[in-house]
Amino acid sequence: MTQHAVVIHPEFAPGRRILAVSDIHGNLPFFQHLLEKVAFSPDDILVLVGDMLEKGPDSLGLLRYIVQLCQTHTVYPLCGNCDGLVLNFFETDTLDESFFSRYLPQHPESCIFQMAHEVGYDGDPTDLPRLRQTLRDAFPQVRAWLAGLPTILETEHLVFVHGGVPSLEHMDQLERWRCMKNDDFLGQGHAFDKWVIVGHWPVTLYRPDIQSSAPILLPGRRIASIDGGCVLKKDGQLNALVIPGESGESFSWLAYDGLPQAVALDPQTANDDTVNIRWGRSALDLLEAGEEVSLCRHRETGRVMPILNSYLHRKDGKLWCEDSTDYALPVSPGDRLTVVASTSQGYLCKKEGRTGWYYGRLSDIL
Repeated sequence: MTQHAVVIHPEFAPGRRILAVSDIHGNLPFFQHLLEKVAFSPDDILVLVGDMLEKGPDSLGLLRYIVQLCQTHTVYPLCGNCDGLVLNFFETDTLDESFFSRYLPQHPESCIFQMAHEVGYDGDPTDLPRLRQTLRDAFPQVRAWLAGLPTILETEHLVFVHGGVPSLEHMDQLERWRCMKNDDFLGQGHAFDKWVIVGHWPVTLYRPDIQSSAPILLPGRRIASIDGGCVLKKDGQLNALVIPGESGESFSWLAYDGLPQAVALDPQTANDDTVNIRWGRSALDLLEAGEEVSLCRHRETGRVMPILNSYLHRKDGKLWCEDSTDYALPVSPGDRLTVVASTSQGYLCKKEGRTGWYYGRLSDIL
């Protein structure tokens, strides 16, 4: 039976700052540091645009932190596809054979296992009916909280939804799951008459040229995509979209990535014609192995470029890599960069959300 989207319509008082954060994925320290960085206070409104859980190290701790935050601050958590999967496990066995029997062995960090470990579950982890009943008995409040998460938040000028919507008409008739898991939303050509803020699809996947975790703001289409790849990407960050008021459009953003920082000492000019090797498009041929980096050919583009050895993976005889780039950052002396990786040939760094190489000198790590 198809479940329809749950749409809520709260009233945001004029002048209150609105913060939107998506895809925390169980990374409680990142979330806490980001709230500190944006100086989150009871005067603000915080919208969590789904995927609070799964893939990260402390989904259960994050969930409890959010529940407590909701008691002292104005917080609106929305359901993402990962949150929905945990709820689905509580509610029904319909996906046991087709999904959970494969998913759970590949994700020992799952919130499902975190709950099981907390209550000392000692049964067979593949005995899904017994595991489900154990969690139902031990975590009724978690189940109820997840079941109460809305899908869409709509105000006069703003819409927040994890994956995306095809239209703003009759949103309560949309299929709930499609609103939560809506891949490549920006590529679908939609435009709206009010701002639609989404997560779900890491923004770097939209850039074939430059690796970037910065939110994508499209004023002409009134779409903001804010998933910075937290947990999923080695250079991922947790973004906060800052909206000055319910009717304002002068958006800004802040982010936290947990990486060390250093100050650039030398200038560097950006290069042209760069490639962003990203998830789903990362097949490689190894040309020459090295100690720190290896020379590889990107199969999709034919580009030959060095790839960090720590980014290389081989599965079933096929070579692929984590998101990689040959982009050289534009840098001025005094710029503060976050350092993703250091090699004898240069540094993989981030500046304003963009990832690229810096071949100059850096100060000591701050």
